[in-house]
Amino acid sequence: MTRFNRRRAKAEARDEIRTEIPGLTAGGATSPLSEHGQWVLPPSRAALRTVFPSLRDLNHQGGAGYAREPKAELFLLAVAHMAGQRSFYESASSRDERYARLVRRLAVEDPRWTLALLRWLRTHAHIRTASLVGAAEFVRGRLDARAAGFSRQAVDAVLQRPDEPGELLAYWTSRYGRRLPQPLKRGVADAVRRLYTGRALLKYDTGSHGFRFGDVLELTHPAPAPDRPWQGELFRYALDRRHRPDRAAPPATEPLLTAHHALMAVPVANRYALVTGPGGAQKLAAAGITWEALAGWLQGPLDAAVWEAVIPSMGAMALVRNLRNFDLAGVGDRAAAEAARRICDPAQVLRSRQFPFRYLAAHRNVPSARWEQALETALAHSLANVPALPGRTLVLVDRSGSMFDRPSADSELNRADSAAVFGTALALRAEQADLVEFGTGSRPVHAAPGESVLHVLDRFHDLGGTNTAAAVTRHYAAHDRVLVVTDEQAHWAPRIDPLAAVPEHVPVYTWNLAGYAMGHTATGPHRHTFGGLSDAAFRLIPLLESGRSGPETAWPWDPTPDTHRGLPKRPAP
Repeated sequence: MTRFNRRRAKAEARDEIRTEIPGLTAGGATSPLSEHGQWVLPPSRAALRTVFPSLRDLNHQGGAGYAREPKAELFLLAVAHMAGQRSFYESASSRDERYARLVRRLAVEDPRWTLALLRWLRTHAHIRTASLVGAAEFVRGRLDARAAGFSRQAVDAVLQRPDEPGELLAYWTSRYGRRLPQPLKRGVADAVRRLYTGRALLKYDTGSHGFRFGDVLELTHPAPAPDRPWQGELFRYALDRRHRPDRAAPPATEPLLTAHHALMAVPVANRYALVTGPGGAQKLAAAGITWEALAGWLQGPLDAAVWEAVIPSMGAMALVRNLRNFDLAGVGDRAAAEAARRICDPAQVLRSRQFPFRYLAAHRNVPSARWEQALETALAHSLANVPALPGRTLVLVDRSGSMFDRPSADSELNRADSAAVFGTALALRAEQADLVEFGTGSRPVHAAPGESVLHVLDRFHDLGGTNTAAAVTRHYAAHDRVLVVTDEQAHWAPRIDPLAAVPEHVPVYTWNLAGYAMGHTATGPHRHTFGGLSDAAFRLIPLLESGRSGPETAWPWDPTPDTHRGLPKRPAP
């Protein structure tokens, strides 16, 4: 005899009802999928817009979606955008096209603002792909509108790494063909003069790049910078490496390139002994050999002796990425201690421009405990801009299913983990904070003052749906401010605004991690939305609460004269 299963029977009944009446959900105390409560049909878009004029549509969960102004939509999408990557609710192609369309529009409507965004995106938020794509679409938008000016500056502003001129040209030619407009060529040429050096050539002019240095030089024809006359010989060498690699000889004025050329000529059978013998580490450093190129040059695996020879010349983030490899190879304690010291050095952390969750990914990936203190210290240094908020603060961290979507295929962490890092950091730095995780339900997360961020993260869970309204209503208790780290895709609730339980005079700060078009609440004097997880935006909280208002607090970049350096002057009224 088949045993009656009440849970399965209810689930089957719900499925049948929803099939008959699309959009119907089960309302209840804990979840739109709860097994008790009443069935609720969300109101139509027309009905919602009648009551809430700022509401344009529903979000991806069927909840209230508030339309953003184009600048706000672009800002949030830019800081959360990974080109070619789908998100939980949005395909890669539609997301990419929405971003390109917004950049082209605002490049014409407000080029100064859009240029400032792109510069900040690359130099302060440290987001490469969105800034490069944005610069290309900025140029395209102004070309289509036959608008002069700004494009050259936009291109030069986002190119901050020597391989990026080639990446920008690769994007442009794949989308718009090989005919390069003059502003694009001049902007790339400006960057080439600033970025191309002998060391940059060794690291980035490799066969894995679609556009080599020689290709960029042939397409843009830059002249050497006035204060770098040696670039003329360097440019000729880059062209020879591209077209005549067997005959390419480094300039005599470049000792790094000369040492590298000599090292490449060492017979394969002698290379391991050279690296692991006396002075091996110094020879690798003098020749500019990177750890990425070392294995191919040796034509063999990187064992402990090889790693110990190359560790002194590795950058801080290269060390973080290879901690697991160090352990697996059996790197000795002395070399490991030196690597750990450099990983948590404040100056190196600042120079590496890495997000805090990079250190969390490394912590979860390493098999030994000897790196824990260094990673925890480095993570703390990377959160230097997190303010110590006075008074009582409620910090809500979204742990719904859509937050466990990874922002890119290359990322080792999902948005839920990234949100937990920032939410925990905010709570630990605040004078008095209540840290709460929420999804279908919600629960407090204990974080003692001075406790390790990495230890607190182990107390977070996967909590199903996105019932923001219930979490706010349950946990708000006359706090001085509320901070929500989320993707803003709350499911529909009768109260419409999930933040309605917070009085209008109490500031609410939302960090949107996904950049979807719809927000979870309307904008207002005390309702602020930031994008992504660049901790530079945290400095806006004290500014906003100090009573300052106006353009200087609207965006996380400073609209000083230096921001517009090199721009065309405004026309006289």
